[in-house]
Order: sequence, then structure tokens, then C-alpha cells
Amino acid sequence: MNLVIFSGPPSSGKTSIILKVIDALKSRDISVGVVKFDCLYTDDDILYEKMGIPVKKGLSGALCPDHYFASNIEEVVQWGIKKDLDLLITESAGLCNRCSPYIKEIKGICVIDNLSGINTPKKIGPMLKSSDIVVITKGDIVSQAEREVFASRVNSVNPKAMTMHVNGLTGQGAFELSTLLYDKDKEIETVQGMELRFPMPAAMCSYCLGETKIGEAYQMGNVRKMDLGEEDE
Repeated sequence: MNLVIFSGPPSSGKTSIILKVIDALKSRDISVGVVKFDCLYTDDDILYEKMGIPVKKGLSGALCPDHYFASNIEEVVQWGIKKDLDLLITESAGLCNRCSPYIKEIKGICVIDNLSGINTPKKIGPMLKSSDIVVITKGDIVSQAEREVFASRVNSVNPKAMTMHVNGLTGQGAFELSTLLYDKDKEIETVQGMELRFPMPAAMCSYCLGETKIGEAYQMGNVRKMDLGEEDE
């Protein structure tokens, strides 16, 4: 089975792109399943079910969804193998710009949209910087000049990645993307022992563990203070 990891900011168009890509993969008789990782709520699994796509979802709740991903991905892979899938796609909402769900030796795709702001590529961090393919969406809503400037910003952040424009509504570009996702020579049976491409935050603070009170007396663990300079006399 092949494994592919999709990630990107909320509402960037990940699910729409994946649905169009699966359409293209099905035309080549490639069986595909999806596992959706999110934080508090998602009904995207209903969209996949309507298309007859095997799907599972996991909500991380109080945990970072990328930490949740790393804690569950081996079990997810084994589920995909039991379903006899050719390709398993995981979809993760990039709610933390410091984290990244990508695994070494596993293809990682970052989905980012033209409407998110011209400086967004510089803000996303390892989720964009360590991806193999960057999919830019919503290009039909902006001008050609804006598309080119945005793509240039993406390329400056991750020059090694392949950058593609895909329309989640019309499916334009989805077939081309689908041809890059499945490779019989890249089949895996487990991700046990594989490494993340980028380390998660090194430690926890008291607020990660449920603290709600404000003040230094309640701040323990990995605490970093802003440098506000000397106070005015």
C-alpha cells in the first residue's frame, strides 16, 4: 500500500482537492481510502462516504492535531492495509504553524490557497517548507499576476518542491496531481521506526497540561518570554 500525507491551513481546499484526485485515481482502478485528522469538528467524512470511499476520522480535541497524527499513524496504516487499499491518503488540518505531520520517505503534499494573503507562505513553517508538492488553490478568484506572485513566494520558501495549481471546483489539474501520488515501487507495510521530517515542539508548558490561570506563578515547563526592551523611566 502507498501512503500519502496531505496537510494545509483550514479552508485551503484540501478535501475538495482530494475528492477530485480520488476521482482520477479511480479511473485507473486504484483503490483509495482516507483518514481525516482534525481538532474539534469535521463532517468531511460524510463527503467521502457519499463517494463510496473508505474513510475514518479522528478528532484530537485538546491535543495538537499533528501530535495526534504522529501518535496514531501506525494504526491508521494497518487499517488501510486491512481494507486492501492501493493508496491511503491522510488529511490533516494545519492548525499549528510550528508542527508538521510529514514522514521521511512518505510523500507530503501541502495545500495552500491564493486568498490567504501574499505573505502566508512565510508564516506556515515546516508544513510548507518540508513538503514534496505544494498545491495552490483558488487561482480562479485572483488575477494572473497575483497567481504568479503568490507562486513565487511559495517557491522562495520551498524551492525544492513541485508547485501545482489545482482547482477544487472544476478539478483542473487534479489528474496531473493524481499521477504523482501512486507508485507500486513505494509500497509500505508499516511506518514503525520511520522519522518525522521536522521535530515537534520540544517540551510542554503548564497551559498545555490544562492550566487556566494567568501569571508567572502558574507558568512552568517550556516558557518563553517576549523581549519588550527596557521600561520607560
